[in-house]
Amino acid sequence: MAQTRQMTEGRPISLIFTFALPLMIGNVFQQLYTVIDTMVVGKALGVYALAALGATDWMNWLMLSVIQGLTQGFGILMAQHFGAGRTADLRRTVGNSVLLALLSSMVLLIFGLLMARPVLLLLQTPDNILENALLYLRIMYAGLPIVMAYNLSASILRSLGDGKTPLYAMITAALVNIALDLFFVLVLGLGIGGAAAATLIAQMISCLYCFYHIRKIEYLFMTPADFRLQSGLSIHLLLLGAPMAFQNAIISIGGMIVQFVVNSFGVIFIAGFTATNKLYGVLEVAATSYGYAMVTYTGQNLGAGKTGRIRQGMRASLLIALATSVLIAACMLLFGKLILGCFISGTLEEFTQTMEIAYYYLSVMSICLPILYILHVTRSVIQGMGNTVLPMVSGMAEFVMRAVTAVLLPRFIGETGIFYAEIMAWTGAVVILVISYFIVIKKAE
Repeated sequence: MAQTRQMTEGRPISLIFTFALPLMIGNVFQQLYTVIDTMVVGKALGVYALAALGATDWMNWLMLSVIQGLTQGFGILMAQHFGAGRTADLRRTVGNSVLLALLSSMVLLIFGLLMARPVLLLLQTPDNILENALLYLRIMYAGLPIVMAYNLSASILRSLGDGKTPLYAMITAALVNIALDLFFVLVLGLGIGGAAAATLIAQMISCLYCFYHIRKIEYLFMTPADFRLQSGLSIHLLLLGAPMAFQNAIISIGGMIVQFVVNSFGVIFIAGFTATNKLYGVLEVAATSYGYAMVTYTGQNLGAGKTGRIRQGMRASLLIALATSVLIAACMLLFGKLILGCFISGTLEEFTQTMEIAYYYLSVMSICLPILYILHVTRSVIQGMGNTVLPMVSGMAEFVMRAVTAVLLPRFIGETGIFYAEIMAWTGAVVILVISYFIVIKKAE
Protein backbone atom coordinates (compact mmCIF):
# COMPACT_ATOMS: atom_id res chain seq x y z
CA MET A 1 0.00 0.00 0.00
CA ALA A 2 1.21 3.54 -0.74
CA GLN A 3 2.74 5.13 2.35
CA THR A 4 1.16 8.55 2.92
CA ARG A 5 2.75 10.95 5.41
CA GLN A 6 1.61 13.87 7.52
CA MET A 7 4.20 16.67 7.50
CA THR A 8 2.48 18.82 10.11
CA GLU A 9 4.38 17.28 13.05
CA GLY A 10 8.09 16.62 13.66
CA ARG A 11 11.39 18.33 12.83
CA PRO A 12 11.09 20.16 9.50
CA ILE A 13 14.65 19.41 8.36
CA SER A 14 14.19 15.66 8.90
CA LEU A 15 10.75 15.60 7.28
CA ILE A 16 11.88 17.57 4.25
CA PHE A 17 15.08 15.63 3.67
CA THR A 18 13.56 12.17 4.17
CA PHE A 19 10.66 13.10 1.89
CA ALA A 20 12.96 14.59 -0.75
CA LEU A 21 15.49 11.75 -0.71
CA PRO A 22 13.38 9.13 -2.50
CA LEU A 23 12.18 11.82 -4.91
CA MET A 24 15.82 12.68 -5.55
CA ILE A 25 16.74 9.08 -6.25
CA GLY A 26 13.65 8.76 -8.44
CA ASN A 27 14.60 11.90 -10.35
CA VAL A 28 18.09 10.49 -10.89
CA PHE A 29 16.55 7.47 -12.56
CA GLN A 30 14.18 9.71 -14.50
CA GLN A 31 17.20 11.64 -15.76
CA LEU A 32 18.59 8.34 -16.99
CA TYR A 33 15.90 8.53 -19.68
CA THR A 34 17.54 11.64 -21.08
CA VAL A 35 21.13 10.63 -20.36
CA ILE A 36 20.83 7.16 -21.87
CA ASP A 37 19.01 8.53 -24.92
CA THR A 38 21.81 11.01 -25.40
CA MET A 39 24.59 8.47 -24.86
CA VAL A 40 23.09 5.97 -27.28
CA VAL A 41 22.26 8.59 -29.90
CA GLY A 42 25.55 10.45 -29.55
CA LYS A 43 27.79 7.38 -29.56
CA ALA A 44 25.87 5.13 -31.96
CA LEU A 45 24.49 7.70 -34.41
CA GLY A 46 27.10 10.48 -34.26
CA VAL A 47 27.40 14.24 -33.78
CA TYR A 48 24.63 15.13 -36.26
CA ALA A 49 22.09 12.92 -34.50
CA LEU A 50 23.17 14.39 -31.16
CA ALA A 51 22.62 17.88 -32.56
CA ALA A 52 19.16 16.84 -33.83
CA LEU A 53 18.28 15.65 -30.34
CA GLY A 54 19.48 18.95 -28.91
CA ALA A 55 17.45 20.96 -31.41
CA THR A 56 14.27 19.48 -29.88
CA ASP A 57 15.19 20.13 -26.23
CA TRP A 58 13.20 23.27 -25.53
CA MET A 59 10.26 22.29 -27.73
CA ASN A 60 10.00 18.99 -25.88
CA TRP A 61 10.43 20.76 -22.53
CA LEU A 62 7.68 23.23 -23.48
CA MET A 63 5.03 20.49 -23.44
CA LEU A 64 6.51 18.64 -20.47
CA SER A 65 6.75 21.83 -18.41
CA VAL A 66 3.13 22.76 -19.11
CA ILE A 67 2.07 19.29 -17.97
CA GLN A 68 4.22 19.49 -14.85
CA GLY A 69 2.89 22.96 -14.05
CA LEU A 70 -0.74 21.86 -14.31
CA THR A 71 -0.34 18.66 -12.29
CA GLN A 72 1.80 20.30 -9.62
CA GLY A 73 -0.82 23.04 -9.30
CA PHE A 74 -3.54 20.43 -8.86
CA GLY A 75 -1.39 18.76 -6.21
CA ILE A 76 -1.28 21.93 -4.11
CA LEU A 77 -5.01 21.73 -3.39
CA MET A 78 -4.76 17.99 -2.77
CA ALA A 79 -2.02 18.56 -0.16
CA GLN A 80 -4.09 21.25 1.56
CA HIS A 81 -7.16 18.98 1.79
CA PHE A 82 -5.02 16.09 3.04
CA GLY A 83 -3.36 18.27 5.69
CA ALA A 84 -6.77 19.44 6.90
CA GLY A 85 -8.22 15.89 6.88
CA ARG A 86 -10.91 16.72 4.30
CA THR A 87 -10.99 13.34 2.52
CA ALA A 88 -14.28 13.93 0.65
CA ASP A 89 -12.90 17.17 -0.80
CA LEU A 90 -9.66 15.35 -1.61
CA ARG A 91 -11.50 12.72 -3.67
CA ARG A 92 -13.46 15.33 -5.61
CA THR A 93 -10.25 17.24 -6.26
CA VAL A 94 -8.56 14.12 -7.60
CA GLY A 95 -11.55 13.28 -9.80
CA ASN A 96 -11.75 16.76 -11.32
CA SER A 97 -7.97 16.82 -11.78
CA VAL A 98 -8.16 13.61 -13.81
CA LEU A 99 -10.78 15.08 -16.15
CA LEU A 100 -8.90 18.36 -16.58
CA ALA A 101 -5.65 16.48 -17.21
CA LEU A 102 -7.27 14.30 -19.87
CA LEU A 103 -8.73 17.28 -21.74
CA SER A 104 -5.49 19.24 -21.47
CA SER A 105 -3.33 16.39 -22.78
CA MET A 106 -5.45 16.04 -25.91
CA VAL A 107 -5.24 19.77 -26.62
CA LEU A 108 -1.46 19.70 -26.14
CA LEU A 109 -1.10 16.64 -28.38
CA ILE A 110 -2.95 18.27 -31.30
CA PHE A 111 -1.16 21.59 -30.85
CA GLY A 112 2.24 19.89 -30.61
CA LEU A 113 1.85 17.86 -33.78
CA LEU A 114 0.65 20.89 -35.74
CA MET A 115 3.39 23.25 -34.60
CA ALA A 116 6.42 20.92 -34.62
CA ARG A 117 7.72 21.58 -38.15
CA PRO A 118 6.88 25.32 -38.33
CA VAL A 119 8.67 26.00 -35.03
CA LEU A 120 11.74 23.97 -36.00
CA LEU A 121 11.92 26.00 -39.20
CA LEU A 122 11.36 29.24 -37.30
CA LEU A 123 14.29 28.35 -35.04
CA GLN A 124 16.45 27.93 -38.16
CA THR A 125 17.23 24.28 -37.41
CA PRO A 126 19.97 23.23 -39.88
CA ASP A 127 18.68 21.21 -42.84
CA ASN A 128 21.01 18.27 -42.13
CA ILE A 129 19.39 17.61 -38.74
CA LEU A 130 15.81 18.84 -39.38
CA GLU A 131 14.13 15.56 -40.31
CA ASN A 132 15.61 13.63 -37.37
CA ALA A 133 14.57 16.40 -35.00
CA LEU A 134 11.04 16.40 -36.42
CA LEU A 135 10.74 12.61 -36.13
CA TYR A 136 11.79 12.69 -32.47
CA LEU A 137 9.35 15.48 -31.64
CA ARG A 138 6.38 13.85 -33.36
CA ILE A 139 6.83 10.61 -31.45
CA MET A 140 7.26 12.42 -28.13
CA TYR A 141 4.22 14.62 -28.74
CA ALA A 142 2.08 11.62 -29.68
CA GLY A 143 2.83 10.24 -26.22
CA LEU A 144 1.80 13.35 -24.28
CA PRO A 145 -1.29 11.69 -22.72
CA ILE A 146 1.08 9.09 -21.22
CA VAL A 147 3.32 11.83 -19.85
CA MET A 148 0.30 13.63 -18.39
CA ALA A 149 -1.00 10.43 -16.75
CA TYR A 150 2.34 9.74 -15.06
CA ASN A 151 2.82 13.30 -13.81
CA LEU A 152 -0.71 13.45 -12.39
CA SER A 153 -0.32 10.07 -10.66
CA ALA A 154 3.01 11.12 -9.15
CA SER A 155 1.55 14.46 -8.09
CA ILE A 156 -1.34 12.74 -6.26
CA LEU A 157 1.07 10.50 -4.37
CA ARG A 158 3.48 13.33 -3.49
CA SER A 159 0.63 15.53 -2.22
CA LEU A 160 -0.21 12.75 0.26
CA GLY A 161 3.40 12.56 1.44
CA ASP A 162 4.32 9.43 -0.53
CA GLY A 163 7.69 9.88 -2.20
CA LYS A 164 8.63 6.20 -2.34
CA THR A 165 6.12 4.90 -4.86
CA PRO A 166 7.21 7.36 -7.59
CA LEU A 167 10.79 6.31 -6.77
CA TYR A 168 10.11 2.63 -7.39
CA ALA A 169 8.19 3.53 -10.55
CA MET A 170 11.15 5.52 -11.86
CA ILE A 171 13.67 2.79 -11.09
CA THR A 172 11.60 0.22 -12.94
CA ALA A 173 10.96 2.52 -15.88
CA ALA A 174 14.60 3.58 -16.14
CA LEU A 175 15.78 0.00 -16.40
CA VAL A 176 13.18 -0.69 -19.08
CA ASN A 177 14.20 2.46 -20.93
CA ILE A 178 17.87 1.49 -20.97
CA ALA A 179 17.09 -1.97 -22.29
CA LEU A 180 14.72 -0.65 -24.98
CA ASP A 181 17.12 2.12 -26.01
CA LEU A 182 19.85 -0.41 -26.69
CA PHE A 183 17.46 -2.82 -28.41
CA PHE A 184 15.62 -0.29 -30.59
CA VAL A 185 18.69 1.72 -31.65
CA LEU A 186 21.55 -0.78 -31.70
CA VAL A 187 19.75 -4.02 -32.56
CA LEU A 188 16.72 -2.94 -34.64
CA GLY A 189 18.43 0.15 -36.06
CA LEU A 190 15.42 2.41 -35.46
CA GLY A 191 17.64 5.46 -34.94
CA ILE A 192 16.50 8.55 -33.09
CA GLY A 193 12.85 7.46 -33.34
CA GLY A 194 13.67 4.29 -31.42
CA ALA A 195 15.10 6.36 -28.58
CA ALA A 196 11.88 8.39 -28.39
CA ALA A 197 9.69 5.26 -28.41
CA ALA A 198 11.76 3.68 -25.63
CA THR A 199 11.20 6.75 -23.43
CA LEU A 200 7.43 6.70 -23.91
CA ILE A 201 7.09 2.99 -23.18
CA ALA A 202 9.11 3.44 -20.00
CA GLN A 203 6.88 6.36 -18.96
CA MET A 204 3.79 4.19 -19.47
CA ILE A 205 5.20 1.56 -17.14
CA SER A 206 5.92 4.15 -14.44
CA CYS A 207 2.38 5.52 -14.82
CA LEU A 208 0.75 2.10 -14.44
CA TYR A 209 2.87 1.39 -11.37
CA CYS A 210 1.76 4.63 -9.66
CA PHE A 211 -1.88 4.10 -10.62
CA TYR A 212 -1.81 0.57 -9.15
CA HIS A 213 -0.70 1.94 -5.78
CA ILE A 214 -3.13 4.86 -5.81
CA ARG A 215 -5.98 2.36 -6.07
CA LYS A 216 -4.83 0.83 -2.75
CA ILE A 217 -5.33 4.06 -0.78
CA GLU A 218 -8.62 3.59 1.06
CA TYR A 219 -9.64 7.24 1.33
CA LEU A 220 -9.13 7.56 -2.43
CA PHE A 221 -11.74 4.93 -3.29
CA MET A 222 -13.53 6.94 -5.95
CA THR A 223 -17.22 6.98 -6.93
CA PRO A 224 -18.75 8.23 -10.20
CA ALA A 225 -19.81 11.39 -8.37
CA ASP A 226 -16.16 12.26 -7.69
CA PHE A 227 -15.55 12.40 -11.44
CA ARG A 228 -18.39 14.83 -12.07
CA LEU A 229 -16.84 18.07 -13.33
CA GLN A 230 -17.67 20.87 -10.86
CA SER A 231 -17.25 24.35 -12.27
CA GLY A 232 -16.15 26.01 -9.02
CA LEU A 233 -13.64 23.31 -8.17
CA SER A 234 -12.33 23.11 -11.72
CA ILE A 235 -11.82 26.87 -11.86
CA HIS A 236 -9.96 26.73 -8.52
CA LEU A 237 -7.69 23.97 -9.83
CA LEU A 238 -7.00 25.86 -13.06
CA LEU A 239 -6.26 29.04 -11.12
CA LEU A 240 -3.56 27.06 -9.30
CA GLY A 241 -2.27 25.04 -12.25
CA ALA A 242 -2.58 27.48 -15.17
CA PRO A 243 -0.18 30.13 -13.81
CA MET A 244 2.40 27.41 -13.13
CA ALA A 245 1.91 26.00 -16.62
CA PHE A 246 2.19 29.48 -18.12
CA GLN A 247 5.28 30.17 -16.03
CA ASN A 248 6.96 27.02 -17.34
CA ALA A 249 5.80 27.69 -20.90
CA ILE A 250 7.24 31.19 -21.02
CA ILE A 251 10.51 29.88 -19.60
CA SER A 252 10.53 27.32 -22.41
CA ILE A 253 9.90 30.00 -25.02
CA GLY A 254 12.91 31.85 -23.64
CA GLY A 255 14.85 28.63 -24.08
CA MET A 256 13.74 28.45 -27.71
CA ILE A 257 15.20 31.91 -28.26
CA VAL A 258 18.46 30.58 -26.82
CA GLN A 259 18.23 27.58 -29.17
CA PHE A 260 17.63 29.94 -32.10
CA VAL A 261 20.89 31.74 -31.30
CA VAL A 262 22.75 28.46 -30.71
CA ASN A 263 21.56 27.08 -34.07
CA SER A 264 23.33 29.93 -35.82
CA PHE A 265 26.69 28.78 -34.42
CA GLY A 266 26.78 25.50 -36.37
CA VAL A 267 26.39 21.77 -35.73
CA ILE A 268 29.53 21.33 -33.59
CA PHE A 269 28.45 24.10 -31.21
CA ILE A 270 24.91 22.68 -31.10
CA ALA A 271 26.32 19.25 -30.20
CA GLY A 272 28.51 20.65 -27.39
CA PHE A 273 25.66 22.76 -26.06
CA THR A 274 23.38 19.70 -26.19
CA ALA A 275 25.82 17.48 -24.32
CA THR A 276 25.81 19.84 -21.35
CA ASN A 277 22.08 20.57 -21.60
CA LYS A 278 21.44 16.86 -21.17
CA LEU A 279 23.17 17.16 -17.79
CA TYR A 280 20.96 20.11 -16.80
CA GLY A 281 18.47 17.70 -15.27
CA VAL A 282 21.24 16.03 -13.27
CA LEU A 283 22.42 19.41 -11.97
CA GLU A 284 18.95 20.34 -10.71
CA VAL A 285 17.78 16.85 -9.76
CA ALA A 286 18.02 17.58 -6.03
CA ALA A 287 16.58 21.08 -6.48
CA THR A 288 13.37 19.78 -8.03
CA SER A 289 13.12 17.15 -5.29
CA TYR A 290 13.43 19.75 -2.52
CA GLY A 291 10.88 21.81 -4.46
CA TYR A 292 8.33 18.98 -4.54
CA ALA A 293 8.98 18.35 -0.84
CA MET A 294 8.37 22.00 0.02
CA VAL A 295 5.13 22.21 -1.99
CA THR A 296 3.78 19.24 -0.03
CA TYR A 297 5.20 20.39 3.32
CA THR A 298 3.91 23.94 2.90
CA GLY A 299 0.52 22.88 1.56
CA GLN A 300 -0.12 20.44 4.40
CA ASN A 301 0.96 22.89 7.10
CA LEU A 302 -1.08 25.70 5.57
CA GLY A 303 -4.10 23.38 5.47
CA ALA A 304 -3.52 22.54 9.14
CA GLY A 305 -3.18 26.24 10.04
CA LYS A 306 0.48 25.90 11.13
CA THR A 307 2.05 28.82 9.30
CA GLY A 308 4.90 29.12 11.81
CA ARG A 309 6.23 25.76 10.65
CA ILE A 310 6.45 27.09 7.09
CA ARG A 311 9.18 29.57 8.09
CA GLN A 312 11.05 26.77 9.87
CA GLY A 313 10.76 24.57 6.80
CA MET A 314 11.99 27.35 4.54
CA ARG A 315 15.17 27.81 6.59
CA ALA A 316 15.79 24.07 6.80
CA SER A 317 15.26 23.47 3.09
CA LEU A 318 17.56 26.35 2.09
CA LEU A 319 20.30 24.93 4.29
CA ILE A 320 20.22 21.44 2.82
CA ALA A 321 19.61 22.72 -0.71
CA LEU A 322 22.68 24.98 -0.68
CA ALA A 323 24.86 22.23 0.76
CA THR A 324 23.65 19.84 -1.93
CA SER A 325 24.26 22.35 -4.73
CA VAL A 326 27.88 22.86 -3.65
CA LEU A 327 28.46 19.10 -3.57
CA ILE A 328 26.97 18.56 -7.04
CA ALA A 329 28.91 21.51 -8.47
CA ALA A 330 32.19 20.13 -7.12
CA CYS A 331 31.51 16.71 -8.66
CA MET A 332 30.74 18.25 -12.06
CA LEU A 333 33.85 20.41 -12.05
CA LEU A 334 36.03 17.43 -11.13
CA PHE A 335 34.45 14.73 -13.28
CA GLY A 336 32.57 16.75 -15.92
CA LYS A 337 34.86 15.92 -18.84
CA LEU A 338 34.66 12.22 -18.05
CA ILE A 339 30.86 12.35 -18.02
CA LEU A 340 30.58 14.50 -21.14
CA GLY A 341 32.84 12.09 -23.00
CA CYS A 342 30.06 9.50 -22.78
CA PHE A 343 27.89 11.66 -25.07
CA ILE A 344 30.37 12.77 -27.71
CA SER A 345 31.78 10.92 -30.70
CA GLY A 346 33.19 11.75 -34.14
CA THR A 347 36.63 12.54 -35.47
CA LEU A 348 39.35 13.69 -33.08
CA GLU A 349 38.85 17.28 -34.18
CA GLU A 350 35.05 17.08 -33.77
CA PHE A 351 35.42 15.44 -30.36
CA THR A 352 37.93 18.03 -29.12
CA GLN A 353 35.90 21.03 -30.28
CA THR A 354 32.64 19.64 -28.94
CA MET A 355 34.20 18.79 -25.56
CA GLU A 356 35.68 22.28 -25.19
CA ILE A 357 32.29 23.90 -25.75
CA ALA A 358 30.45 21.44 -23.49
CA TYR A 359 32.82 21.65 -20.52
CA TYR A 360 32.96 25.46 -20.60
CA TYR A 361 29.16 25.58 -20.40
CA LEU A 362 29.07 22.93 -17.67
CA SER A 363 31.61 24.86 -15.59
CA VAL A 364 29.61 28.10 -15.81
CA MET A 365 26.39 26.40 -14.68
CA SER A 366 28.09 24.42 -11.90
CA ILE A 367 29.73 27.47 -10.32
CA CYS A 368 26.38 29.31 -10.24
CA LEU A 369 24.29 26.29 -9.16
CA PRO A 370 23.41 27.61 -5.65
CA ILE A 371 21.33 30.34 -7.33
CA LEU A 372 19.19 27.68 -9.04
CA TYR A 373 18.63 25.84 -5.75
CA ILE A 374 17.48 29.00 -3.97
CA LEU A 375 15.08 29.55 -6.88
CA HIS A 376 13.48 26.10 -6.61
CA VAL A 377 13.00 26.16 -2.84
CA THR A 378 11.64 29.70 -2.64
CA ARG A 379 9.29 29.26 -5.59
CA SER A 380 7.93 25.99 -4.20
CA VAL A 381 7.16 27.46 -0.78
CA ILE A 382 5.19 30.30 -2.39
CA GLN A 383 3.33 27.82 -4.60
CA GLY A 384 2.60 25.55 -1.64
CA MET A 385 0.89 28.49 0.05
CA GLY A 386 -1.51 28.62 -2.88
CA ASN A 387 0.01 31.64 -4.63
CA THR A 388 0.99 30.67 -8.16
CA VAL A 389 0.80 34.18 -9.63
CA LEU A 390 4.00 35.57 -8.08
CA PRO A 391 6.04 32.54 -9.26
CA MET A 392 4.53 33.17 -12.71
CA VAL A 393 5.87 36.73 -12.55
CA SER A 394 9.30 35.29 -11.71
CA GLY A 395 8.97 33.06 -14.77
CA MET A 396 8.39 36.15 -16.88
CA ALA A 397 11.54 37.66 -15.39
CA GLU A 398 13.40 34.48 -16.34
CA PHE A 399 12.13 34.82 -19.88
CA VAL A 400 13.25 38.43 -20.23
CA MET A 401 16.68 37.88 -18.70
CA ARG A 402 17.32 34.69 -20.69
CA ALA A 403 16.21 36.16 -24.01
CA VAL A 404 17.98 39.50 -23.65
CA THR A 405 21.24 37.88 -22.54
CA ALA A 406 21.11 35.30 -25.34
CA VAL A 407 20.54 37.89 -28.02
CA LEU A 408 22.90 40.63 -26.82
CA LEU A 409 25.81 39.12 -24.89
CA PRO A 410 27.25 36.98 -27.74
CA ARG A 411 27.59 40.17 -29.78
CA PHE A 412 30.03 41.56 -27.21
CA ILE A 413 32.00 38.51 -26.01
CA GLY A 414 31.38 35.95 -28.74
CA GLU A 415 29.61 32.60 -28.82
CA THR A 416 30.37 31.78 -25.15
CA GLY A 417 28.09 34.64 -24.12
CA ILE A 418 25.13 32.32 -24.68
CA PHE A 419 26.24 30.25 -21.68
CA TYR A 420 25.35 33.07 -19.31
CA ALA A 421 21.73 33.29 -20.42
CA GLU A 422 20.71 30.62 -17.90
CA ILE A 423 22.60 32.27 -15.04
CA MET A 424 21.02 35.65 -15.67
CA ALA A 425 17.58 34.01 -15.90
CA TRP A 426 18.04 32.28 -12.53
CA THR A 427 19.25 35.51 -10.92
CA GLY A 428 16.34 37.59 -12.20
CA ALA A 429 13.83 35.05 -10.92
CA VAL A 430 15.47 34.72 -7.49
CA VAL A 431 15.32 38.48 -6.85
CA ILE A 432 11.55 38.50 -7.44
CA LEU A 433 10.92 35.26 -5.53
CA VAL A 434 12.79 36.27 -2.38
CA ILE A 435 10.86 39.54 -2.18
CA SER A 436 7.61 37.65 -2.91
CA TYR A 437 8.28 35.10 -0.15
CA PHE A 438 8.50 37.74 2.56
CA ILE A 439 5.31 39.38 1.31
CA VAL A 440 3.34 36.11 1.17
CA ILE A 441 4.56 34.69 4.49
CA LYS A 442 3.80 37.94 6.30
CA LYS A 443 0.22 37.95 4.98
CA ALA A 444 -0.28 34.33 6.05
CA GLU A 445 0.73 34.93 9.68
